[in-house]
Amino acid sequence: MTLPVLGSLVSLSVLDHLDLVAASTAQALSSWAYADQVAVCEIDPHLADTTALTAAFDLPLDASGNCVLVAGARAGEERIAACLVPASTRADVNTLVRRQLDVRKASFLPMDRAVEESGMEFGGITPVGLPARWRLLVDSALTSQAVVCIGSGLRRSKLLVPGSVLSHLPLAEVVDGLGR
Repeated sequence: MTLPVLGSLVSLSVLDHLDLVAASTAQALSSWAYADQVAVCEIDPHLADTTALTAAFDLPLDASGNCVLVAGARAGEERIAACLVPASTRADVNTLVRRQLDVRKASFLPMDRAVEESGMEFGGITPVGLPARWRLLVDSALTSQAVVCIGSGLRRSKLLVPGSVLSHLPLAEVVDGLGR
């Protein structure tokens, strides 16, 4: 299998370099049927933010995905969703995500909770290896990209995933217009 390539990032087989991803991400990749199509790229942690990363490695913004965590409640039950959207957009939290979660109000999960409950570093959160009780919403625009650059759970690396494979992430729900 040929590893995905994007910009000037150096692609390595993620299954051969699980030490470059968060523990929960490594565990999820170890049992995911599509993991052989995923590459990991080691980066300087100071370049983990989208703007710095795309500039440093000549990446198209539309092929970069950001994963944000959103929460709301209904009848005393908290509902959390990870939303993977193109980096050129923002998750439509107040309308589309709120409706998907069926809550009156949705907001970003506070950073300390996001880090603690995901087991991932802030700025590196990925949809791969999140708690199974959370929903995973993936913007359909990313599934049409040849390759998408997403977090690895750590700030020191990124994952390169064929867009078509994103819909095969465990519990993934592909949503049109998730990012606006």
